[in-house]
Amino acid sequence: MKLRVALTVGLVALCTISAFAQNPPARWTEAQAATWYAKQPWLVGANFVPSDATNELEMFQAATFNPPLIDKELGLGESIGMNTMRVFLQDQLWSQDPEGFKKRLDTFLSIAAKHHIRPLLVLFDSCWETNPHLGLQHPPIPGIHNSGWVQSPGKQELLDRGYESKLEAYVEGVVGAFANDDRILGWDVWNEPDNRGGDKAADELAKVKRVEELLPKAFAWARSAHPTQPLTSGVWAGDWIHPDQESITTRIQLAESDVISFHNYGWPEEFEARIVSLQQYHRPILCTEYMARGAGSTFDNSLPVAKKYNVAAINWGLVAGKTQTYLPWDSWQKPYVLSEPTVWFHEVFRQDDTPYRKHEVDLIRQLTGRGTPSVGAGN
Repeated sequence: MKLRVALTVGLVALCTISAFAQNPPARWTEAQAATWYAKQPWLVGANFVPSDATNELEMFQAATFNPPLIDKELGLGESIGMNTMRVFLQDQLWSQDPEGFKKRLDTFLSIAAKHHIRPLLVLFDSCWETNPHLGLQHPPIPGIHNSGWVQSPGKQELLDRGYESKLEAYVEGVVGAFANDDRILGWDVWNEPDNRGGDKAADELAKVKRVEELLPKAFAWARSAHPTQPLTSGVWAGDWIHPDQESITTRIQLAESDVISFHNYGWPEEFEARIVSLQQYHRPILCTEYMARGAGSTFDNSLPVAKKYNVAAINWGLVAGKTQTYLPWDSWQKPYVLSEPTVWFHEVFRQDDTPYRKHEVDLIRQLTGRGTPSVGAGN
C-alpha cells in the first residue's frame, strides 16, 4: 500500500512538472498589473551606474564593486526624491561566479533599500560594445559618450546556439534568487533588443533574427522563476499606434510585458504623444529612459507630463563619471576632448556632489514631494 501511494504521489508530481513545462506561468492580466501599480508611489529615478564604473561589469565585478560609493550616490538620488533606479546586470557575471554575483547584488539591494530605492533590474542589453569580457575594463575613451558600455550577451554568445543554455541558467538563476524580494521593483528583460548599435552592417540581420528567437524565451525563463515582480521590455522605435505594423521585436515586447515601458528622448509634445499611444494597452506605463538636454528632452519639459499621466519617469544618468554620458551622442563622431559641451546631455550631479542645475533638483523635489532641502551650488 505504501509503495502504491508513493508511486501515485510520484506520478502526480511528474504530471505537474510536465504540465508546468507545457504551460509556463502566464503574463499578468491587466487587472493584476493595475493592482500592482496602484500600490506603488509615483516612481521617479535614474539609470544608475556608479561614477567610478565604465559599465555594468565594472559596477558588479568583485575587484571593482564599491559599496561606499554606491551608498553615497544613491543617497544623492534619495535626497532629491528619487525612489527607483534602473540597473543593468550582465550574463558573464553569473557564468563566472553565480554565488559571488548574488552576494554583491544582495549587498547593492540592501544599500538601495536603506535609501528607500527599489531598482528595476535589466537582464539583457543590445547596445554598444559587442565583445564584452570579464576582468579589467579599458578606460573611457577621452571625449566620447559611453565609450566602455558592453552588451549582454555579446555578439559571439548571442549567435552561438550552444551558449543559449548558459543564458537560460543566468535568467532563471538570478530571477529565481530574488523572485520574492520586495527590494526589487521589477525585471527589465531586454534593453532595446533590436538596437543595432555597435554592430557591422553584415552582422545586423543575423543579430536581430536571433534576438527575435531569444526574446520570448527570455520572458519565459524569467516567468518560470515565478517572480512576484513584473516583467517588462521597453519599446523604443516606431510610433506604437498600430501594433500590427511594428517590428517583430516591438510586437513581442508589447505582447509579453506585464507592465509597458518605453524610451523617449524627444520634445515634450512627442513624449506626451508616446504616452497616449501606449494607453491603448490598458497597463501601467513606465518611461525607463528620457532626459537628453541637447535633444529637447529635459526634466522641465518631460517630468510634469509624466506626473500628469502617472507614468514612472527614469532618466538616464545620476552622477557624472566614467560613462561620460554628460557628453552628447555626436561625440562618437566629434569627441569633446578639449572641453565639455556647453549643455550637458545626461546626468544630474557633478563629481563634487553638487547638481549640474539646481533648478532641476528643486523641480524633482517639488514634483515628487520627497527629498531633503536643497543644498549646494548650481544654477
